[in-house]
Amino acid sequence: MTASLDLAESLGLTADEHERIVATLGREPTKAEIAMYAAMWSEHCSYKSSKIYLKTLPTEGPRVVMGPGENAGVVDIGDGLVAVFKIESHNHPSLVEPVQGAATGVGGIVRDIVSTGARPIAILDPLRFGALDEWRNRWLLGGVVAGISQYGNSIGIPTVGGEVQFDPCYRGNPLVNVLCLGIGRADRVIRARAERVGAVALLFGNKTGRDGIGGVSVLASRPFDSEAEAKRPSVQVGDPFAEKIAIEACLELAERGLLIGLQDLGGAGLCCATSETASRAALGMEVDLDQVPLREDDMEPFEILTSESQERMLAIVAPEDVAEAVAVCARWGVTAVAVGKVTEGDLVVNRRGEVVARAPARSLADEGPTYHRPARRPEWLDELRARDPLALPAPDDLGAALLDLLASPNICSKRWVFEQYDSLVQHGTLAGPGGDAAVLRVPGTGRALALSTDGNARYCLLDPRLGAAHAVAEAARNVACSGARPVSVTNCLNFGNPEDPGVMWQFAEAVAGMGEACRALATPVTGGNVSFYNQTEGENIHPTPVIGMLGVIEDASRALGIAWGAGRAVALLGETRAELGGSEWAWATHGFAGGAPPSLDLEAESRLVDLLASLAERELIESAHDCSQGGLGVTLAECAIASGIGAILDPATDLAPHAWLFSESATRAVVTCAPERLDDVLRTARAAGVPAAALGETGGAALEIRGVLRIETAALARAFEGALPAMLGA
Repeated sequence: MTASLDLAESLGLTADEHERIVATLGREPTKAEIAMYAAMWSEHCSYKSSKIYLKTLPTEGPRVVMGPGENAGVVDIGDGLVAVFKIESHNHPSLVEPVQGAATGVGGIVRDIVSTGARPIAILDPLRFGALDEWRNRWLLGGVVAGISQYGNSIGIPTVGGEVQFDPCYRGNPLVNVLCLGIGRADRVIRARAERVGAVALLFGNKTGRDGIGGVSVLASRPFDSEAEAKRPSVQVGDPFAEKIAIEACLELAERGLLIGLQDLGGAGLCCATSETASRAALGMEVDLDQVPLREDDMEPFEILTSESQERMLAIVAPEDVAEAVAVCARWGVTAVAVGKVTEGDLVVNRRGEVVARAPARSLADEGPTYHRPARRPEWLDELRARDPLALPAPDDLGAALLDLLASPNICSKRWVFEQYDSLVQHGTLAGPGGDAAVLRVPGTGRALALSTDGNARYCLLDPRLGAAHAVAEAARNVACSGARPVSVTNCLNFGNPEDPGVMWQFAEAVAGMGEACRALATPVTGGNVSFYNQTEGENIHPTPVIGMLGVIEDASRALGIAWGAGRAVALLGETRAELGGSEWAWATHGFAGGAPPSLDLEAESRLVDLLASLAERELIESAHDCSQGGLGVTLAECAIASGIGAILDPATDLAPHAWLFSESATRAVVTCAPERLDDVLRTARAAGVPAAALGETGGAALEIRGVLRIETAALARAFEGALPAMLGA
């Protein structure tokens, strides 16, 4: 084995990949070149196991301005404005060092939004942890929430939504996904491209240190094992105050028209930023590492190139604009240095008068390996799906069962989490955490944007294609329940080891299901992230595709919430079937995870989504809440808790009472309206091809379902709100 091959394999490259590098360069690679290829050809950066599937997703639509392949997706929202949004993961760093792992996850996704010239206005954080009866999972939860709150609060961006779910499969591998939304001008969208020969590469922000080196190849592209703690030095260290001034410098540079291109330095650092911006323009770049501001003078070239030190940006600026751009940065207290020049040749890296790396930029950024890994349906799946959840014993006391479900980890209020976040800074939040979707005012217009993140890993374990389609459908339904029309999707696909054929089958099926649902709901995918190797000590997580759905509300004054008023008519849109497979009731009550997930008719889902938005636009309904995890019983209880108002309802069903209460049938929502408008609502629903039925009327201090249960709203709230603090010993 050559020293070159030995180093390559230590950094995660295979012998075949090393041979390909030698063929590309026509010689043995230098140490710096090996480090560059190891970073850029890592699973995290190259998508080498996933891109053959991702290419099948729908990515075009009438509102899409910029789709996958850039820093973030951009969609037209009218009035000359665009919404920019994307979701990414910081799973492995957050296991090793939860506070900094989560904090730098926030910082990284925020810089992706800023790279397009948009101002970030909101953060959402879908999180997954192991069971809370283990101290380590409680420690991870506390650290991750602290990291998100410290960073997001410090940079003045509200955290307005997300999810927190618990399952033993995440015991050794928590998931920390972060979505950021920004607003920009349609005529000033910045791309991450070095599109002019002779343009200057301007590096600005924090100095470069040794933190984060090997993050994409060591932490994000390999399974975890007993050596995980030794990888702590690979986690980046965040500085939110440096991020804040870098954001403002970026936005002023964009406003002044000084940018040809802009890219943040995240995974793979300077190596990634230079090679990707050059490759996208089919050009090269000459880089001088002597100009890079360092925290430590003795850093080697490969360390400077692959460091993932945070709060750094690379701007591509015309030579005649460099002085003004540097002055803008200086005015914000940001150091800016010219480190390179765009050329027609290769990416050439110099250090102390010597060439330490030379390679075609495309070979690093766009011509990495493409793997068609073996994919095979797991043998254990048939047995798991054959289990019948309807055979589980029905509760003797349905009221007690509902209270227990409201107090279960996945259903209970996450107020302990979201109250640590500032959800109101910037003064644009119309609906924050705790509802179906976050709603934010679009500055300078009468519009609002709605955002939701959703993903049910238990459904995806049982049927990854159907489970991923459910995630898209639920996200669209949540957005529609806020009064918005869904317009586009971003996704974070969290899976186990892609070298396991069962995991690759799960991934392929999930992407197929997501694509089917996005086509049916006319919500193209504008970007996202794949996180593989979520495996610790040989145990893979459940397949966990998380969908971020963006919707537009043309009149912000017509946005809806889940709380109902007194004396309002209650109606159920959609049909309830006896579907308890993968349900929260079966899991929380019996530890049962088998059966088949609920069926999903995507055409019916599209009709419901359109109906909800139309009813809100016509002001026929006053509140809406989707039925999903926990079923109709939890939906009704959450409406009562949110308003402090009870209801008297009639189930009017032939189903067994527990099946009616806890079934997780899709394509359903509970809405309320003025009693005199009930007939209009029901008639409109039926004309739209959506089943609809009156349930009863709100009022009083208890939720009563005749012949089934009666619980005081105060008791519902105690169970719901008090559970998580009790589990954490708070």
